[in-house]
Amino acid sequence: MTTSQPVLLFYCQHAVGMGHLVRSLALASALTERFRVVFLSGGRMPRGLRLPRDVEVRALPPLALGPDNRLISCDRRRGVERAQQLRREQILAAYDQLQPAAIVVELFPFGRKKFAPELLPLLERARQTGSRRPLVVCSLRDILVGRPDDQRSHDERAVSWANTYFDAVLVHADPRVARLEDTFKPATPLRIPVEYTGFVLGEPACDPSRPKARYRRIIVSAGGGLVGEPLFRAALDAQQPLWASERLETHIVTGPFLPDSAWQSLRVEAAHRPGLRVRRFVPNLRAQMRASVASVSQCGYNTALDLLWSGVPSLVVPYAEGTEDEQTRRARHLEALGAIRVLPADQLDGPSLVREVRALLEFQPAPLAVDLDGARHTTRLLEDLLRRQPA
Repeated sequence: MTTSQPVLLFYCQHAVGMGHLVRSLALASALTERFRVVFLSGGRMPRGLRLPRDVEVRALPPLALGPDNRLISCDRRRGVERAQQLRREQILAAYDQLQPAAIVVELFPFGRKKFAPELLPLLERARQTGSRRPLVVCSLRDILVGRPDDQRSHDERAVSWANTYFDAVLVHADPRVARLEDTFKPATPLRIPVEYTGFVLGEPACDPSRPKARYRRIIVSAGGGLVGEPLFRAALDAQQPLWASERLETHIVTGPFLPDSAWQSLRVEAAHRPGLRVRRFVPNLRAQMRASVASVSQCGYNTALDLLWSGVPSLVVPYAEGTEDEQTRRARHLEALGAIRVLPADQLDGPSLVREVRALLEFQPAPLAVDLDGARHTTRLLEDLLRRQPA
């Protein structure tokens, strides 16, 4: 990286899990090939997560969403209002100091409405910079969460902000699999270009052309783990029957955000059980999947891509609390393509998991030819968009 590279300011707020952060860091790492990337991270940083070496990460006072969907401060030294004030000041200070050539905002305005008070001042300042105005783009995953109570007003607000402040939307999906209009349907047209980058996969865990070494184990995971306890409890209930009849080991990877009380409880229950291993974190979950005979997981963006890349026979239990339908949409679409099997969360328990895992051992996932090179394509698209900016 050289100081002559244009500066790119990348804003990311993960509020529940860590999928948004993992994808954004993979993008930021790829973008360092052409940009000096300064990464504004708004959530709690997971333990054990390796940060890209060439990305300058600036941690904002961390905020998250609590069980009631209200903002909570992850730092006991300050409340939400004080954290919000400091974040606004730090974001604007970063912009003024860096004078970036490009700003990438993850998800907003298609989500993260609660963070509008800190993002709109940044976007307004960027819009008023005149001839030095930076390129402003939205970094968007494949599927948006449905909002049955206010879908129309949400979409109209999002399209208004997008048309006012943004120059393009980069959708990190293969359009043959998922398109923005599948989950975003405003009455007002979106006047800025929508570009599909392909799915964003981090650095490959290993050479995918190498033969697969399958150990007789299932690997159970739930992303960051914050909402994974029901899956882990069912996996504990299913473990002994699967070990007794199938001699199938169960490896549970809880993720760094599983509440500590749940983690300690799982450890106690798992102690001295043959054929069972419980861990908080593994450095390369994708490689662990590839080396297993089966995977049981939720169906977040990054997990779904890990499953597709690894080719492991997979059962997913989509997170579907309240109005959350993103994982269910993704899971059902991949199921229709023959890539995975699906067990609805309301049918999850130990006996159902035993039945599904036994069926999974006979399941051969259909190979999908999807574009997983989204990080590299994003770099190219941003360069092209910058070149087309008015002088």
